[in-house]
Amino acid sequence: MSWLRMVLRDFVIVRSLDLDLQRGFTVLTGETGAGKSILIDALQLVLGARADAGVVREGASRCEIAAEFEPNEEVTAWLQDNGFAHEAGEPLLLRRSIDTQGRSRAWINGGAATAGQLKAVADALVDIHGQHAWQSLTRTDSVRALLDGYARLDSSAVRTHWAAWRQAQRTLEQARAQQATLQQERERLQWQIAELDKLAPQAGEWEELNLQHGRLAHAQGLIDAAQAALHALDDGEPSAAALVHRAVQALQEQQHIEPRYAELASTLETALAQIEDACHDLQHHAHHTEVDPDALEALDQRLGLWVSLARRHRCTPDELPQRLQQWKQSLAELDRHTDLEALQQAERAACQQLLQAAAVLTRQRQEAARRLSDAITEAMQGLGMAGGRFEVRLQPLDEPQAHGLENIEFLVAGHPGSSPRPVGKVASGGELSRIALAISVTTSQLGRAPTLIFDEVDSGIGGAVAHTVGRLMHRLGQDRQVLAVTHLPQVAACADHHLLVSKTMDTHGTVSDVQPVAHEDRVRELARMLGGDALSDASLAHAREMMQT
Repeated sequence: MSWLRMVLRDFVIVRSLDLDLQRGFTVLTGETGAGKSILIDALQLVLGARADAGVVREGASRCEIAAEFEPNEEVTAWLQDNGFAHEAGEPLLLRRSIDTQGRSRAWINGGAATAGQLKAVADALVDIHGQHAWQSLTRTDSVRALLDGYARLDSSAVRTHWAAWRQAQRTLEQARAQQATLQQERERLQWQIAELDKLAPQAGEWEELNLQHGRLAHAQGLIDAAQAALHALDDGEPSAAALVHRAVQALQEQQHIEPRYAELASTLETALAQIEDACHDLQHHAHHTEVDPDALEALDQRLGLWVSLARRHRCTPDELPQRLQQWKQSLAELDRHTDLEALQQAERAACQQLLQAAAVLTRQRQEAARRLSDAITEAMQGLGMAGGRFEVRLQPLDEPQAHGLENIEFLVAGHPGSSPRPVGKVASGGELSRIALAISVTTSQLGRAPTLIFDEVDSGIGGAVAHTVGRLMHRLGQDRQVLAVTHLPQVAACADHHLLVSKTMDTHGTVSDVQPVAHEDRVRELARMLGGDALSDASLAHAREMMQT
């Protein structure tokens, strides 16, 4: 699993570059200003870093960056989960283009992708340690992230419980501050609810009341209509029922001659049955419909109360049942907010959940701190800080925070017998660089990315320490792909592969190029790094000797 290939078109001062990457430990060297970090900058862009128009080579309309990787199982699973096509055994291809307006486009295996998706896959591919890594050693958030990343700790549960606790605190504080206002609102709702509860309006009741009122108000007319219909259908002489009955008999007498008469007679018999049913219903209505002035007056009063309450509460009468339900829900919500004891219990419960989750994280950090302290202390011994000691200390906080119950601090004792003190107060620039390098090497050994990149993290060291750094990186390269941008010949001499960055001038301006060097070309580059631009027999001999050791 490794970074296989890099292709650049019109990137900064690179016109065109097609570079194959090798397994093992590779160094990237070149004269100052040649553009040694251009390759790293391009890689970060294709892995989702923020882009701007300044990366487009002058005179070009856009730049193109492509990188091929051998995907591991984690990346393959991510591709499948996110709908990107990938054939087994095929490399992963990431591409990105940026135009002169700063507009960016990205692709994963030929499928359109976002910068966020490039970032999502980047962590499983490449781990980059920058040249200013030491600066993060004095920042609390960076130190904490480094320890948690080293131990692969997940603090999301603590963040979730902290957010719930803070919300419970805010709710309690608001309730305390608004008790008077909330109580007034509660009393208003109680009065409104009590007023409507006397009416007890039900859904659909307004329509039913109006229907009943219409019947009572027109009771005599309804009785007269029923009786008139009954007279016409059954009681009159002749009645509709009698006439239909005669028609049925007449048709039945002749149906043996004309078969169709039987069908007509059957139809009329059905009509006669329906007339009889209608007469039965009309008799019921005529007998049970009463002129009842008292009931009508009671309905008038109830309807008037509906209208009066609807006018008072500025709604239509049929909206009163819904309004009553809404007020009861609002009152229940206010009761919850005015119940300070319940809110205090909720806040205490949320705090307890936070403390339990944070205590688990603290124990994990304590164990990780011991392991990281020992590992970095061991790495320091070969980096010119023999007898020095590194300590990861957990500083308890007065109250829980989103990240836990403690801040993390890095301390260092640069000499035997001295007490560890915060790195930013006791370490020199060179010591800070070496400590940062020790941390980079230590944490890289436990990382999951198959490709490690060290971008001039060896600044501020030299001599035997530089050679130790080279051996450390070479050892890392036995299991993973390692690329180091360096200015130290001692580091470069330990590499399995050597890339040389050069800068030339032509009619179109300054152009940077990267080419592999080996044998005598590599000897000359090491000699240049040893003694400057003027190569001497001594520097060449020294370079050959370094390559042989």
